Amino acid sequence: MFGLIGHLTSLAHAQSVARDLGYPEYADQGLDFWCSAPPQIVDNITVTSATGQTIEGRYVESCFLPEMLASRRIKAATRKILNAMAHAQKHGINITALGGFSSIIFENFNLQQFEQVRNIKLEFERFTTGNTHTAYIICQQVEQASKQLGINLSKATVAVCGATGDIGSAVCRWLNSRTDVAELLLIARDRERLRLLQEDLGRGKIMGLEEALPQADIVVWVASMPKGVEIDANSLKHPCLLIDGGYPKNLETKFQHPEVSVLKGGIVEHTLDIDWRIMQIVSMDVPARQLFACFAESMLLEFEKIYTNFSWGRNQISVQKMAMIGEWSIKHGFQPLLLEPR
Repeated sequence: MFGLIGHLTSLAHAQSVARDLGYPEYADQGLDFWCSAPPQIVDNITVTSATGQTIEGRYVESCFLPEMLASRRIKAATRKILNAMAHAQKHGINITALGGFSSIIFENFNLQQFEQVRNIKLEFERFTTGNTHTAYIICQQVEQASKQLGINLSKATVAVCGATGDIGSAVCRWLNSRTDVAELLLIARDRERLRLLQEDLGRGKIMGLEEALPQADIVVWVASMPKGVEIDANSLKHPCLLIDGGYPKNLETKFQHPEVSVLKGGIVEHTLDIDWRIMQIVSMDVPARQLFACFAESMLLEFEKIYTNFSWGRNQISVQKMAMIGEWSIKHGFQPLLLEPR
């Protein structure tokens, strides 16, 4: 059995869907209540592979909300993720994906040091961040959506915002070794880590956001949008492809220009309907078919009966592992979300 640990995008979102999740008593509660709410299994899932194989899964709502980090309630945030992991393990789930902020919190606050959660000793090999599949899917979106727009990668400049993160660095490595992208622009806060990435790649220009964006044919955004940042769509190249790999997705509302195409990054479409309701609650356009690539990673590992933390640790994603998960992704009927025909 596979598992998915997720969370809602905001307190307002959580309050609005609490009744749909089966917890009407949560609907009128504030952040303090959500800080103490326990994790819950809120969806049973059935997925059928393109091969005909069928698997079962569970969705664990962690009750984490991004406002917990914004208000510096770090203990509440970390407790949410650890409790959700313990809940998944207690219910016999073999491999569970840490979705959204779950994996970020785990990495940034070094939660691996907290092995014991009440009477449960966490078996970390039962969990995966899903970042390898996410990075692979974003790279496929770069390669395939650029063709949709008539952008020739061999002549194109690709800017990666969040280049030193787990997903961003993996995207850079894939584009560097598996495509003929003409130029890579590397954007992140930590200049020393950028320098090390540049050294690892053997190329790439380190730039600030304002300098890089007007030069980019394609922008891969796998970092949080800094508060107060406004980007003028007229300052971008036309055409320009923006791939929004963050959660929640928010770039689409910022760029309203006919020559700027915004694609929801790290989203896959399945060839068959999935029996679940959770993707409707997080507002997927086609909730029976579309899902986050990180969630699909745990499904792929269940299909392949590989019970291990396939994605784990910062900057450990290799191009070889991306290719491997990519083969399984195609085999079982997943494909990257692409642009709608105009």
